[in-house]
Amino acid sequence: MDTTEEISHRTLNHYAMLAFKDAYWSLNADERADFHKKWLSALNASAKKTDIYQGTEHDVDLIVWSALTADNNQDAAVFFEKFAKAMAPYRHLIEQKDSLWGFTRPSQYSKARSKQEIDPFSDERKSYLIIYPFSKTTEWYLMSREARQGMMNEHIRIGKQYEEITQLLLYSFGLQNQEFVVVYETDELTRFSDLVNELRDTEGRRYTLRDTPLHTAIYHPAKETLDL
Repeated sequence: MDTTEEISHRTLNHYAMLAFKDAYWSLNADERADFHKKWLSALNASAKKTDIYQGTEHDVDLIVWSALTADNNQDAAVFFEKFAKAMAPYRHLIEQKDSLWGFTRPSQYSKARSKQEIDPFSDERKSYLIIYPFSKTTEWYLMSREARQGMMNEHIRIGKQYEEITQLLLYSFGLQNQEFVVVYETDELTRFSDLVNELRDTEGRRYTLRDTPLHTAIYHPAKETLDL
């Protein structure tokens, strides 16, 4: 198994699903450009790394991915304050439809960090981003550690066969309605669909309580995304 050194820093990753309001579409080109510039500057100031994606759903125009290190207990509070301040002046133009967020931590099923793990601070992004909430059943947690490890080994084995697809697993226990936020990056959507289809046949699938709604988005540099 290819691995890299374990990253000691905990990160917080936040995904905001946004839609433009009618007032936005009423702006002329110069007004839109001014809004884009000011809003993007405020978003960038709220986190260590901000990426903006084109949404693919009928009610989501953009997905904003904010990433920051979160080793200090106040880091999350500071981020949410800054994000609120970035959004507040433009509530008449843009609406937050939903958000998914959580923290990274070392996996209990793998001793080392995989090369397929997404670096949220990387300057390189793949063409597509897929995000979804995920929760396990009560029965899963009541099983022995060994039984769970065996099923996760099968899951990991299949994932390694799709080495070009990267993943970020976020923990949301007690923070949102889901237990995890699962995030994938890929350059080929059909290949990703094949991976998900194959994972449906694994024994661990019996213990999935929820893994919807999914959000798929397309990457462009921030200015290009907003210029769309």
